[in-house]
Amino acid sequence: MPPKKEETTERLGAWALGRFSNRLKVGIVGLPNVGKSTLYNTLTKCAIPAENFPFCTIDPNETRVNVPDERFDWLVKTYTPQAPDSHCKSIVHPWLEICDIAGLVKGAAQGAGLGNAFLSHIRAVDGIMHVLRAFEDPDIVHVEDKVDPIRDIEIITAELREKDKAKANSNAATKKEWQAEVDTANKVLQWLAEGKEVRLGVGVGDADYWTTKDIQFLNDWMLLTAKPALFLVNLSEEDYKRKKNKFLKPIHDWVQSHGGGTIIPYSDSKENEVPSALPKIIKTAFAMCHLIYYDERGSDCAGPEEFKRWEFDAGEYITHRGDTEASIFFIVSGSVACM
Repeated sequence: MPPKKEETTERLGAWALGRFSNRLKVGIVGLPNVGKSTLYNTLTKCAIPAENFPFCTIDPNETRVNVPDERFDWLVKTYTPQAPDSHCKSIVHPWLEICDIAGLVKGAAQGAGLGNAFLSHIRAVDGIMHVLRAFEDPDIVHVEDKVDPIRDIEIITAELREKDKAKANSNAATKKEWQAEVDTANKVLQWLAEGKEVRLGVGVGDADYWTTKDIQFLNDWMLLTAKPALFLVNLSEEDYKRKKNKFLKPIHDWVQSHGGGTIIPYSDSKENEVPSALPKIIKTAFAMCHLIYYDERGSDCAGPEEFKRWEFDAGEYITHRGDTEASIFFIVSGSVACM
């Protein structure tokens, strides 16, 4: 008899964690007075209060922002001639929902500073943008009295882990009839006790810690540390201009030692000038949520007078059917463009 063929299991990627949807949103998270609401206003062109005192924001603010992409602009310009008889009258850009979440403080997982409510707001988003204050300003108070972004991110991530521990403990205690779920809850508790975030247990390193069954439970629980993370470093105007800051190296070292991630320096006072970090922040957040897209013009899906970029989750199985007019497909850096 021929030898039995070995069965190979395809590794899951980081896309496996989280809900599968094409309507995802990211939350701006950090301590009070680090620049979250100011960043939100700049990204969304809104004008929510951004005052110099803790908990200026209570209820989360949410706004959709267009995802900038020069390739999409080129496609629109090339295939939608601005002639009076042009059939394409509507252009639909891809978008991402941005959520401004109130500042967390030490002890938030135990309710400090309305922490339980704010942590529930984080549970409702699909990705986290950590804002780290790396500028000195005696006129802007710091809840910990001193600017130290490493201490700040340690506080935030510790509070997220504590909240996840409470969630895992509740599942292990109240659902004993489902042994598989209890086993996953115990794995989560052990993982968090080692100071690790849930998102680092799949698609990172040589082997995955979470099994497919584990991930089913993790996605049901919507754990805070399972969400993808982006690190935004808020610099002074001078430091942003000269591209130097004493905190950048320690922040880089901390991020690398905690699973890695994208770090984007920016400055609130510089974002009206060119070049701006804002397009990079939006595009990175979009990709962080494992959203991909394809472009379409003049089909039954997009509408006869519409040029549209459709977005969907990379973890979903997508079947696209266009009419006979929408029959030319090509790949643009991961997106499928249909004309």
